[in-house]
Amino acid sequence: MHHPRMGVAASKVPEITIGFWIIKIAATTFGETGGDALSMTLDLGYAISSLLFIAFFAVTAMAQIRAKHFHPFLYWAVIVATTTAGTTMADFADRSLGVGYVGGSLILFGLLLAVLGLWWRIEGSVSVDHIATPRVEGFYWATILFSNTLGTALGDFLADDSGLGYEGGALVFAGLLTIIAAAYFWSGLSRVLLFWLAFILTRPLGATVGDLLTKPVGDGGLSLGRIGSSAIILALIVAAILIIPQRAGGHPGREAA
Repeated sequence: MHHPRMGVAASKVPEITIGFWIIKIAATTFGETGGDALSMTLDLGYAISSLLFIAFFAVTAMAQIRAKHFHPFLYWAVIVATTTAGTTMADFADRSLGVGYVGGSLILFGLLLAVLGLWWRIEGSVSVDHIATPRVEGFYWATILFSNTLGTALGDFLADDSGLGYEGGALVFAGLLTIIAAAYFWSGLSRVLLFWLAFILTRPLGATVGDLLTKPVGDGGLSLGRIGSSAIILALIVAAILIIPQRAGGHPGREAA
């Protein structure tokens, strides 16, 4: 675990622990159920829902960047904003624009690489070991927004087009995350790469779990209802933030020795 460096501002992101990943997966699941609740259950459509969630993201991200210290509820509010916006943005690209899951995934992957490339060009690194300056934080949140949007498209592709269904898709992504965790503990692969891979893959895991909870039984889901499921998941997120220790720290950002 990394701690704030001497002589620089404290990092404004939470320390990476098992608790971090538990809340992250819950937030990505809420992103799927909450995004679908607004766009489909309340019938606002993907475009209007995306605009509303992007506005929510802009407000929370600006508050996060302007804040002087790490605030757990503010940080996770921005994460939730990226997961809900990611859901409706991916659905808009995949369905309303008619590019399909593969086309949407490729577009979003290109946007993600473009943000990371710009981050690298300006800062000389895409390390997330210490997030404190407004410019680095801006790149950090832009990367998270596009990674969560890409993750939604990947989850929909595997669950719908591959024939694996929601349970099968969730098991595939859970298996990939297990491999990444093993690589983190027992290999010398880049910690930056492994962190972002895990961050991206928790999104389709949450997307497939969210769809499993809310889709009709005839489509392979449990038909629990989007609004009710979203309320329960949001309550669990709030409880987890209160119960699980939250303190500022570094994301994995140094190469293994």
